[in-house]
Amino acid sequence: MNTQTPVVTLTDSAVEKVKSMMAKEGKEGYCLRFGLTPGGCAGLSYEMKFQKTPYDHDVAFEYKGLHVIVNQESLPYIKGMEIDYVDTLRESGFKYKNPNAKSSCGCGTSFS
Repeated sequence: MNTQTPVVTLTDSAVEKVKSMMAKEGKEGYCLRFGLTPGGCAGLSYEMKFQKTPYDHDVAFEYKGLHVIVNQESLPYIKGMEIDYVDTLRESGFKYKNPNAKSSCGCGTSFS
């Protein structure tokens, strides 16, 4: 596992929501795995899940008390992005601000 400076940032509301979800699912102490999967209406989709430990070649970092892991293959596509969480009358969920995306779908969960 490589530990380094953050490759993505999370707003305070995103960190709070992730920690709340970990507690609700009994996953305190787990890492947040963030990366990409093929698919979605624009080609690549963002994926977040909880994982106990990183794999050998993952990039791992701590951000605001949250342990985050990313696979090497996703790095060029997500480096420098910000993850936010909004909860309003109009919308609720994670929002991704990715400077590497050439285009994104209307729902904001996939890009190319």
